[in-house]
Amino acid sequence: MRVPAHSVCTAVRDDIVAGVYERGSRLTEEVLARRYGVSRVPVREALRTLEAEGFVVTRRHAGACVAEPTEQEAADVLEMRTLLEPLGAARAAQRRTEAHLKVLRGLVRLGQERARKGHSEDLRSLGGWFHETLAQACGSPSLTAVLTQLRHKIAWMYAVEPPVSPVECWAEHGAIVDAVARGDGERARALTALHAERATGAHRLRFSVAGERVRTSQHAVNMSGLRH
Repeated sequence: MRVPAHSVCTAVRDDIVAGVYERGSRLTEEVLARRYGVSRVPVREALRTLEAEGFVVTRRHAGACVAEPTEQEAADVLEMRTLLEPLGAARAAQRRTEAHLKVLRGLVRLGQERARKGHSEDLRSLGGWFHETLAQACGSPSLTAVLTQLRHKIAWMYAVEPPVSPVECWAEHGAIVDAVARGDGERARALTALHAERATGAHRLRFSVAGERVRTSQHAVNMSGLRH
């Protein structure tokens, strides 16, 4: 069965974010097709999508390569998030469903419990699920897509230090959900803006001024998560 291009795109993007493909390295269709066990057609489509998202660039005489964002570009990505996440929260206060609220409240309860018990290894993934769900609750597919893309880029460009006070961090998450549940868009916006601003200080670039990565990873490719 033909593997859809969006699944190949997700796999390649995840590997770029994880550092499997270094910044500036070539991404040839033939090699990628063989690596992921697919034809070149979905790989070609995936590379076009990733180029539109800013993860890939096409260079003369080299073809598709992993993009090499500058420090300014990385700073812009963080600033965009601080502007758009509050907008998403304000929209969520007006457009969220009961299903969204149920998931958000469940994540907050679980996050607060893990934070109190000091289970920091679970908190990063829970935080990611929280912000993903909040973005989905905004009722705007376009805004949700942009916020999702920003999260991918930030994970690629930055290492994030754990919060000094996980309990306080999850209390902020809880306050945001309370505002969303009440339909108070302005409070949801303000609380999310403050939360995003505080989180920005914990981000550290993975590459230096000279463009060298601070940290690399060699994750094995795993296509088991692809949906056929």
